[in-house]
Amino acid sequence: MKNCTGILAALILLLSGTCIGQVKSSYEVTSPDSKTKLFIGLNGQKDLLYRVSFNGEELTAWSKLGLVINTVKIGENTTIVHGWRSAHKESFAWSLGENDHISNNYNQLTLGCSSSALAFHIVVRVFNGSVAFRYELPQQSSLKSARISSEQTEFNMKNPYTIYQYNQESVFTPTPIDSLNSTCDFPATLVSKHHRYVSIGEADNHNYFKSELVKGKLSNSLSMIFHSALNHRDEESITKKSPSVFFSGQFQSPWRTISIAENAIGLHQASELNLKLTAPTSAKWPTGIKPGKLVRSQLNTQSGIDAVNFAASHNFQYVLFDAGWYGAEFRTTSDPEKVIPQLDLQRVIQEGKQKDIGIVLYVNAVGLRMKLDTLLPLYKKWGVSGLKFGFVDGLTQKGISWLDTAIRKVNQYGFVLDIHDNYKPTGLSRRYPFLLTQEGIRGDENSPDAFHNTVLPFTRFLAGPADFTFCYPNSKNNFSKNLKVSKAQQLALSVIYFSPLQSIFWYGTPLDYTNEPEIDFFTRVPTVWNESRYLAGEIGENISVARRQGGNWYIGSAAGLNDWTTTLKLDFLTDKKLYTATVYEDDQLNGIRIRKIRVKKNDIFSIEIKAKCGQAIIISPEKI
Repeated sequence: MKNCTGILAALILLLSGTCIGQVKSSYEVTSPDSKTKLFIGLNGQKDLLYRVSFNGEELTAWSKLGLVINTVKIGENTTIVHGWRSAHKESFAWSLGENDHISNNYNQLTLGCSSSALAFHIVVRVFNGSVAFRYELPQQSSLKSARISSEQTEFNMKNPYTIYQYNQESVFTPTPIDSLNSTCDFPATLVSKHHRYVSIGEADNHNYFKSELVKGKLSNSLSMIFHSALNHRDEESITKKSPSVFFSGQFQSPWRTISIAENAIGLHQASELNLKLTAPTSAKWPTGIKPGKLVRSQLNTQSGIDAVNFAASHNFQYVLFDAGWYGAEFRTTSDPEKVIPQLDLQRVIQEGKQKDIGIVLYVNAVGLRMKLDTLLPLYKKWGVSGLKFGFVDGLTQKGISWLDTAIRKVNQYGFVLDIHDNYKPTGLSRRYPFLLTQEGIRGDENSPDAFHNTVLPFTRFLAGPADFTFCYPNSKNNFSKNLKVSKAQQLALSVIYFSPLQSIFWYGTPLDYTNEPEIDFFTRVPTVWNESRYLAGEIGENISVARRQGGNWYIGSAAGLNDWTTTLKLDFLTDKKLYTATVYEDDQLNGIRIRKIRVKKNDIFSIEIKAKCGQAIIISPEKI
């Protein structure tokens, strides 16, 4: 509820200065619990700056804000014309998430500003443990044809930090900020020796360029750059061929976010922030969205039928026909309206309908761009349940804008959607709920190790769901090329990693999986949750997560490159109830040992996990 208060009366005098100029006065925005604060104001040169504090400690020093639009640097030579404050408090249902309800409480400040006669707004929201801000350009004659050549946003950290550098589906490289010599994707996780944990992220990017972080000009500083613009950081060298954002009329940038925690598992509170910052298109929840598990079929009729039968008997919801079902995927002569002769797709779809198993079809970007508008009604007629996009452009403004339109169209047709390759979430599932998951992650296709697996929950998964494409050994193949961790860790990761649509058994055919006692865990594990708790963990070392669906709890624990011994307090169980815990763990003979114990609320559960191994647990209430 925005209540215009005119020019804000209270200006806070600040005595501290930085090398970018002493700030004369600022506005303060405080979180509902009063622990997180963002200050925004002008220095003597009229540069628009902000800083953030947490629990009374300065997290960032004064840092620049601004964009370069048509050679005008908004944020420099700035006048603050007026401001509005508002408080927001809501809880919305989210049946496709880690928790079935999300609290969205924040305090907001909107400043109306001008730079060189160009009007703009800076919108600030402060949550418990997080801040977010974005730039808004109202309609004005000077923006009939506009180009953003760079974003001036800085993150000047008060203390030295190590950043977990990565790009798209790469490995993670912990690097001191002052030694950073490449770009880093959002969300970026920073850790200080003072045990302060920070995630810098991006929300609601549907019409912008992919932005990345680079080393800033100051010590312990990060600045922003458009993807592939590293060789054009000198402003004088930026030309029309350089990465730019083009728009006409009014415009909103994505949100820039900073989340702070006192320990690694505390970062998880930021995992729903992107959803909070993205507005839904409708207050009415669409019908027919079905989360679940997916198994991939080989590209022939009998394999499709076998996959449907396997899915039905193992509590899976979908069968995927991946690249090749309509021919070589990168050729323009391959037609996603026509099925290869080896596959009777209609027969498989009908078999699936009889067993309540949906069919998901992969379509490469070549086919999508040529025929999306004809494919959607055709696939609806065929009885297809979902789509998987491949090799889309999630890097440029053109690609991201096209994706936003494509996701909207898929959503309108009621197909569940999985977007693969470089695309990462920014909260658009709130706007388009049929978008269940996306890749943008180094999953089992790329042979991640235990260090990587225990970094992901504190980095990439803070942005939203990820399709990890789980690989699991069977009687015919141990997939040693892909798997660098134990079987039990693979089971545990299906709980630790969140995705409403999980791709399980990525390699191997369903008929090869005769190790039923082991894979029974995948049969039982859900993909969406009523409640989730991060219990213990440290970035790159270990992780333990508990999640509840209905009356059952599931716990996944994984060790990195070293052995891990700890205890978990089962204080999340219901009082005065007895439970049976079914424990799946490595037997150190490349197999799974399954044991059962009785537990109750507040019991102390000991875990001892060898390096690269894991443990998965299902805790069910005993029937009276």
